[in-house]
Amino acid sequence: MKRLVLVGAIVGALGASAYAHGAGSQDAPKPARKAGAAKTADQAAGHTAPKPQPPTEPAPAAPEGQIQLGSVSIPKGVKADGKPLPPGTYQVRVTADTASQEAKGQTKALERWAEFVKGGKVVGREVVTIVPQAEISKVQKDAPPKPNSAKVETLKGGDYVRVWFNKGGNHYLMHLPV
Repeated sequence: MKRLVLVGAIVGALGASAYAHGAGSQDAPKPARKAGAAKTADQAAGHTAPKPQPPTEPAPAAPEGQIQLGSVSIPKGVKADGKPLPPGTYQVRVTADTASQEAKGQTKALERWAEFVKGGKVVGREVVTIVPQAEISKVQKDAPPKPNSAKVETLKGGDYVRVWFNKGGNHYLMHLPV
């Protein structure tokens, strides 16, 4: 019986409070609408088209045509384009073919195919990311290789080998799964 009385008292107090707040808000004067303030249903719900943003930097220039990067020694077996690439020394060249990945904000000419050549024969290929010298600090935190040289390193966790060339004012990065 005590519970019933207690519950009734709480419900009554809440109901009276809600009624008092509701009655007070109806009596308050509403501000007048400004002229020309008619909005569509989307705008009334807060849905407006974003303002176009200016580009922060011009698109970087990409090197044209095929580029001979140089020789690189890969210490362990990796996969290039999903196919096995055994350890060894390879000549690496960047082709004129752009990678066909569509991604927002990507400069298509900076994603190209690199070929691993051994004995005059292409034995593997992988997508190479071309990063201009002015932007390398935004992309890569490690120390870059010296100009006109390469750096091969196994990345943290041992799942990838990074092949990094610094040639002609551009950096060429490839990440090969182990």
